[in-house]
Amino acid sequence: MSEASEPENLNPLKSFGLDVREVRTSHAMSQKGLGQATGYSESYVSKVEKGSVVPSERFANGCDRTFRTGNLFTRQLERLLKGDHPSWFEPYLDLERRASQILDYSNALVMGMLQTHAYATAVFRASHPRLNPDSIKGKVETRMRRRDVMEREAPPLLWVVLHETVLRTVVGGPEVMRGQLRSLLADAKSPHVTVQVLPFKAGAPASGLTFNLFTPQGGGPTAMYSEARGLGYVSDSVTAVAEAQTAYDHIRAAALSPDDSLIMIRETMEGYTS
Repeated sequence: MSEASEPENLNPLKSFGLDVREVRTSHAMSQKGLGQATGYSESYVSKVEKGSVVPSERFANGCDRTFRTGNLFTRQLERLLKGDHPSWFEPYLDLERRASQILDYSNALVMGMLQTHAYATAVFRASHPRLNPDSIKGKVETRMRRRDVMEREAPPLLWVVLHETVLRTVVGGPEVMRGQLRSLLADAKSPHVTVQVLPFKAGAPASGLTFNLFTPQGGGPTAMYSEARGLGYVSDSVTAVAEAQTAYDHIRAAALSPDDSLIMIRETMEGYTS
C-alpha cells in the first residue's frame, strides 16, 4: 500500500510536504511556480514535498500567502517543530523505519535505537537542561519506540561500531552505564545485530563524525545521514555515499572483532560500580 493511501503513517515532515503538494496541484501550480512565488528554487520545493528538508518559516509563510490559506502552513510548521523529535531528525527516522540494512558509527553516545530508558533520560536531561520532566519523559518514550524497528518480523541488519569513548563516557552514572552496556550485550546476541568497538589504540578514526548508511527495503540507492548540532543531513549522492562507505569500511576494519568487542564491553560494564 502506498504512502498516499496511509497518511496516518507519515512522519510530520512528510505530512507537511504532502499537504504542500496537494494544495499546489489543486491550484494548478508547478513546483517552479511555487518556488518563484515563495522566493525559493524548484529543487527546494521538491525537497520539501518529499520530506527531505525542514521547511523554513519564510517558506511556510509564503505558501499561506500564495494559496491564501491564512496561517495553515505556518501553524503546521510550528507544531512540527514542537514535536518530541526535532524536525530535522525526521528524515533519519524515515530511513530507519524503511531500512533493510543500517550501518552506524557512533563516537560519543550509543545510537538512539539501542539506548536504554535510563541512558536516554540522562542524555535528554544533559542536552535539554531547561525542559520540564514531562517533556523529557515524552522524548524518552518516543525514543524507546524506535526499538520497534528491530522487533518486526523482518528487522534490518544492524551493524554498529562504537568508539571506545562511548563505553568510557559515564552517562547518568555507573548504574546507568552498567544497564546500558548490559543491554548492548543482550542486543548483540540477536542474529540481526553486530556490535564492534573501535579502541583508543586504533588511533585516529577514518571519520571524526558520527554517521549512518541506510539500504532501503526493496532496493533503491543507499543513503548517508550525518548531523551537527541542530541540523541533520541526508544524501543519496553516489559520491557522498561511496566516501562514507569507504570510511565505514576502514573504521570497521580497524575495530576489534565482534567477539573481542563483546569482551571489552563486558569488562567495561563490570568496571562500573555504584
